[in-house]
Amino acid sequence: MTERLVIDHVGHFGDGVALEHGGNIYVPYTLPGETVDVLPVPGQHPDRRTLAHIVTPSPERIEPFCPHFGTCGGCAIQHWQPDAYRAWKRQLVIDTLAQAGIDCEVDELVDAHGNGRRRMVLHARLSAQKVLRVGFAAAGRHEIIAIDHCPILDPALSGAFAAANDIAEALVPAAKPLDIQITATERGLDIDVRGSGPLNTALLSRLSRLAEHHNLARLTRHGELVIMRAPPLVRIGKARVTLPPGAFMQPTAAGEETLAALAIERCKGAKRVADLFCGIGPFALRLAEKFRVAAFDSDAPAITALRNAVNTTQGLKPITAEARDLFRRPLVPQELRDYDCVVFDPPRQGAQAQSQQLAASRIAQVVAVSCNPATFARDARILIDGGFRIEHITPVDQFRHTPHVELVARFRR
Repeated sequence: MTERLVIDHVGHFGDGVALEHGGNIYVPYTLPGETVDVLPVPGQHPDRRTLAHIVTPSPERIEPFCPHFGTCGGCAIQHWQPDAYRAWKRQLVIDTLAQAGIDCEVDELVDAHGNGRRRMVLHARLSAQKVLRVGFAAAGRHEIIAIDHCPILDPALSGAFAAANDIAEALVPAAKPLDIQITATERGLDIDVRGSGPLNTALLSRLSRLAEHHNLARLTRHGELVIMRAPPLVRIGKARVTLPPGAFMQPTAAGEETLAALAIERCKGAKRVADLFCGIGPFALRLAEKFRVAAFDSDAPAITALRNAVNTTQGLKPITAEARDLFRRPLVPQELRDYDCVVFDPPRQGAQAQSQQLAASRIAQVVAVSCNPATFARDARILIDGGFRIEHITPVDQFRHTPHVELVARFRR
């Protein structure tokens, strides 16, 4: 039995929200002002519905550009006119800050999609009928949507689906379900496979032949080397970094460049900068073109990669890099006296412990980069309560067609 609803607004996860019976009803792929017929979703929360029919479409509705949209769970929004989508995404940041009692100027959204995503994770599963599927997870279901093309990817990933399918064909019949992480590098694709059991000699030989056939830079299994045909290099500023297996990177090259440029601009006047949660150095290596830098991250292989890049790059000011768990051992006020600016870009869970130490220190300038407005707002509240004032925030969209948004802000006192 269908139910008719009027969509009031688009929520924080990209679903249309209808205000019914004193609560919210969430309907994916709908837009404000639309009248829609919906169906209940068996086995899911009672406030969820699935779209059956659009009775009155929004004038802002456009045709999605990907044939998998609505089935694949990767994109939440391809059906909304770009200006309205951008306004909504900026408003997500404003609303999240307001809920934390933070009132500050929020810049216009900066588009940083560039050439598209340069890394992805594909899943390989055998269906109940023993059919191999390689692709992305379905929207709201434990199912893999088999695809051979994704229009939001960087063209440098064009051979990724064929390579992943061949690797899955070799491994899935004798293994658990696979996750195949693929990154585009200057020397070709870098692939790390997770989920396979131990590899015997025959499988190793077959995988090595596949790596040659697909011109892979490197193939690893759970970070262990299967074959490296060429070092998987990425350029960061003046440096070239050899990626550790399965390394974290910003999803788009344009996004990394944009976030780094915004962070560096906000470090003006500093001489020595601490880069916290530095990873392989997307900020540190660029910051070191202007400032002395001390970089910290819990990921030891990333720190090693950063150190190696420093040792082979000319024209940088001194950089030190230390493996340190900043969740368990944040830099304390006595250590922070060595710096006049801190840049931090934590994972989605934010940097609560480190923010508390920054608030207790005498440091006068902090640049915060975040991929999660909610944890950013929590950490910003700590800094503000510790005597910092927040300047304007710049939201950055490198996860186009999703509700995810990055942001950069400076705190001073």
